[in-house]
Amino acid sequence: MTDLAYLPGIGGVARKPGVLPPSLAGWILPLVLVGVWEAAARAGVVAPNHLPAPSIVAVTILHLAQSGDLASHLTATIGRLGVGFLLGSLAGTIAGALTGASRPIRLLVDPLVQGLRSVPSIAWVPLFILWLGIFEASKVALIAVGVFFPVYLNLMSGIAGVDRKLIEVGRAHRLSPFELIRRVLLPAALPAYIVGLRGGLGLGWMFVAAAELMGASEGLGFLLVDGQQTGRPAVVIAAILLFALLGKLSDLVLARVGRGLTAWQDTEAGR
Repeated sequence: MTDLAYLPGIGGVARKPGVLPPSLAGWILPLVLVGVWEAAARAGVVAPNHLPAPSIVAVTILHLAQSGDLASHLTATIGRLGVGFLLGSLAGTIAGALTGASRPIRLLVDPLVQGLRSVPSIAWVPLFILWLGIFEASKVALIAVGVFFPVYLNLMSGIAGVDRKLIEVGRAHRLSPFELIRRVLLPAALPAYIVGLRGGLGLGWMFVAAAELMGASEGLGFLLVDGQQTGRPAVVIAAILLFALLGKLSDLVLARVGRGLTAWQDTEAGR
């Protein structure tokens, strides 16, 4: 009798019996690390004022949630990230598409963008505060800068790296410029663009922390500063873990959308 686990299309991706699905396998190492961390903290291997146990951090998060502070901090951080990600990805998409599709524009613009890409994130802070003040505009601008460069670079490289033979085939079939972009350039560059969006989202989470360290009155970055200034390491670690969890969840969503848009690809990663 045929083993259904080896039949494609039955319950999703075919896998061998006894093998954990990837969604569960990825939890093994984090759970092991949390267990070791908890045991080390309870055994007194690490000082509680340096690295409190995961159970203490969980209680801290619970107290923040019960008081309503956690919701306000999460709303502030996610809101800043959302606006900055939209602005940065939009600018990166436009600039990447133009420089990728046009060699003259690429030769003119790309060296400048590559130079600016090397500027550390913290170096933008004084300039944005000088231009935009210390309120939300400067924070959103900093996040948008972080998102812009991965999106720009991956889309530009994806379009510029499209096989010339594919373009010639499209022209041989007398595709209009619009049809050539829609049916050849976009599908060929889409995987690189998705990677750029995921990279931009990851940097967006890094930059939102830096932005909130500039002097925010709420947000996960504010929790980091508040926990450090008041000597509460559990609050600091709770904020770091929340950054990690939110970053991972948002990346999972974007990756799932990307897999749906590129389902036509037959790749090793899609198995």
